[in-house]
Amino acid sequence: MNAQPPIASPLLDHCPEGLPAEAYFDPGWFRREQSAIWRKNWVLAGHHSAFPAGEVALRKIGGVEVIVLRGPDGALKAFHNTCRHRGAALCTETRADFNGKLIRCPYHAWAYDTGGRLVSTGFGTPTKDFDKRDHGLFPVALKEWNGLVYLCLADDPPAFAPDMGVDALDNWPMERLVVGHRAEKDLACNWKVFWENYNECLHCPGIHPELSDLVPVYREGVMSEPERRGWQGGEAGPALKTGARSWTLDGAPCGAEFEGLSAEERAAGHTFVTIYPSSFVVAHVDYVRVVTVTPLAPEQTRLTAEWLFLPETMGAPGFDLENVTGFATLVIAQDGAACELNQRGLHSPKFTAGRLMPQEFDIHRFHAWVLEALQAQH
Repeated sequence: MNAQPPIASPLLDHCPEGLPAEAYFDPGWFRREQSAIWRKNWVLAGHHSAFPAGEVALRKIGGVEVIVLRGPDGALKAFHNTCRHRGAALCTETRADFNGKLIRCPYHAWAYDTGGRLVSTGFGTPTKDFDKRDHGLFPVALKEWNGLVYLCLADDPPAFAPDMGVDALDNWPMERLVVGHRAEKDLACNWKVFWENYNECLHCPGIHPELSDLVPVYREGVMSEPERRGWQGGEAGPALKTGARSWTLDGAPCGAEFEGLSAEERAAGHTFVTIYPSSFVVAHVDYVRVVTVTPLAPEQTRLTAEWLFLPETMGAPGFDLENVTGFATLVIAQDGAACELNQRGLHSPKFTAGRLMPQEFDIHRFHAWVLEALQAQH
């Protein structure tokens, strides 16, 4: 058997400058990002169970309102939340006139079928120059992946490309999982500050003592073995501390481990899959967590976390939900405080841009991705 080539270190060979400080609080930057990034890429709208038959769900992507509904055939569709008559919203936070077959505008009663086709103009009486076929709802691209629903406002959506590949979670029973817990947290920081924090572990020893205890490599301020100082290749150490199998308060799995996982996936302890700009998925041997990032304002970001389990796991005697959710909730709270600390200091008139360390290679890549998107907009 041929020996596998050593894994190269991903560390940067220089300390590049980061984004300018204004990128994190300037309203102009925020508006450009809404247009060039959030309205051009796939954005997570939620778990498929959030869109039951007979209801219309309202989502906002890049400042644009979108409605999502399930038709009689069970297929999900998405449209801009605007009536083709005079632009009234079809759905509000608390109201949507939908009987499972027709979407009716609450203003003048124009009605559309679940495919977006205009069916009725209410009390309006069109003349011969009006063709209903030209006045259907504006569609929004929709993709279901592993039980998650993604939307894209672009007329020509990019390929759906998670960083670990579309098949990264194929061995997990994603379609069978249900939402067992959901939590929201609003952070006083720019959305990019959150992703920067996500993309490095230099902060882990000081900010996450519990997480660093669970994941040995994090104690050294890095995310993987090849990032360690003086890495020369060789066998990786254990992903989790001795005796631990999952990210829970006691390290024990919350139920039976998923069947079908490879030995490598079980040994990894955690499989992160990232889909910029809105979400990441963390798959463990016993449950999956999905985190959604939503920019509300230049300095306000909402995090939504959902914990997914097999129904039989949740129904098993002794299932302890708090043992699972308590650990990640603690980590999220610690990250949130660090992000808000970061955001606060960015307002110093002396701070113009940061300098990245070699271990912050993923932040460097993220910055390049943001800048490329903004430049492509011009």
